[in-house]
Amino acid sequence: MSRIHLFEFEDQQWLPEFIRNYMTDFLQFLSNKTAMYKGIVPVIEKALKETQTNQIIDLASGGGGGLIWLNNELRKNNPDLKILLTDYFPNIPTFEHTQKQADNFDFVKTSIDAKNVPENLKGLRTQFLSFHHFKPKDAQQILKNAIDSNSSIAIFEGQERSVSSIVAMILSPISVLLTTPFIRPFKVGRIIFTYLIPIVPILVLWDGVVSSLRTYSVEEMNELISKLDNKDSFNWEVGKVKSGPAKILYLLGTKK
Repeated sequence: MSRIHLFEFEDQQWLPEFIRNYMTDFLQFLSNKTAMYKGIVPVIEKALKETQTNQIIDLASGGGGGLIWLNNELRKNNPDLKILLTDYFPNIPTFEHTQKQADNFDFVKTSIDAKNVPENLKGLRTQFLSFHHFKPKDAQQILKNAIDSNSSIAIFEGQERSVSSIVAMILSPISVLLTTPFIRPFKVGRIIFTYLIPIVPILVLWDGVVSSLRTYSVEEMNELISKLDNKDSFNWEVGKVKSGPAKILYLLGTKK
């Protein structure tokens, strides 16, 4: 099916910050508890080695994705690893909660645009479940900015533009209802807007389906790369990795 770039509530500036945070908190919780990124650990380790860095600059972090689980795995071979969380709409309470889980997490409180990352943020750039938020022109700008800054980048998507992925997203409100009491930090508002006024599961449903429809295919990612100036200064790799019951789509660009 063709890529359709419908709107996601999470992207809208008018969406109340606390609602956006409840949504990203759910995604973080699910990513960490299901170890959905198990299959990409070798990809990140390869990127860190080729980049010769022990610093990850995570862009569009949302609630931190599955980085708590990933961090525990990556530190087995990279004990000096540092992870910096950033976002255009930084979820400060969750960033603070994530920081308490391990002493190598830090975050930026101010807004960081993945298309124009400050030059002082050095390390392997990563994006988890966020690249589909950007239209082709902006997605290319993210890659271009990495090239211009001589910064390696690793992008991962946990959904596909497929019927099975869309069906999984349609069932996501059930996951929201089942997991909400266990999400930390605990918020009374999260309970209210999940069960009494079910805004969160409804928005997660919409954004999940739209995320699948927005996700770039392997061929489309390769096409984005092919249009970049100075693309030959990087080594590029695009593919899929089986990770548990799912497949993770990834794009890896490392400086030569």
